[in-house]
Amino acid sequence: MLGRDLATQTTELLRIAGTSEARALDRLVSVAMTQVPSCAGASAVTWRDGELLHSASSHPDLAGLTDVQRRAGRGPALTAIATGQPAHCPDTLAEERWPEYMACALRSGVRCSVTMVHQTGGMALTLALFGARPRSIDPDQISVAELLVVVGRAVLGNVSDYGDTRRTALQLSDAAAARELVDQAKGVLMHAFSCSAEEALGRLREMSQQRNIKVTEVAARIIEASGGGNI
Repeated sequence: MLGRDLATQTTELLRIAGTSEARALDRLVSVAMTQVPSCAGASAVTWRDGELLHSASSHPDLAGLTDVQRRAGRGPALTAIATGQPAHCPDTLAEERWPEYMACALRSGVRCSVTMVHQTGGMALTLALFGARPRSIDPDQISVAELLVVVGRAVLGNVSDYGDTRRTALQLSDAAAARELVDQAKGVLMHAFSCSAEEALGRLREMSQQRNIKVTEVAARIIEASGGGNI
């Protein structure tokens, strides 16, 4: 689920990416830490033809995970680059694909990881998210996946995609604002009807269908009404 301030951070990242790759990687790591539940650490790395260019990590031990993959010639980051798909390590104790990475990860207190990738030609940007407990990070529920694509385009210098990048950033902004509105309305309904979050969302959708208006518009009306009148 998109965090409330993800849109603002996306805009900031785009601005930074245009001037400083190192700052952009540092900020991307920071955003990942705040936006992904159970994320205990993160690393962002740029690569050219499989060779490391720049990196940023939330902790020095995590930088060592990047180094061990580079020396061994294998690991989740290199697998993600080779396949173009996220590389998921649910439990480092049970991982057999990357023994060097597994040993270093366990020494660093990493019990699971997900590494995502964005590629442009021979250039790649990987973002690794680390958890302190096995299976604590779900690769299907990572809000920064879209952000990685946005920042990747800017950091890797794909100027021709700048218009698409800006449009994606605006879409993220709209999505974050809409989810915040719906979450706030759900809170109002949960308090008013003593119901669960799922039931409150069901009420929102039902009202949306009955009145033939968007869920976000229903949410806005509920929030406005809750300030001094009946829902």
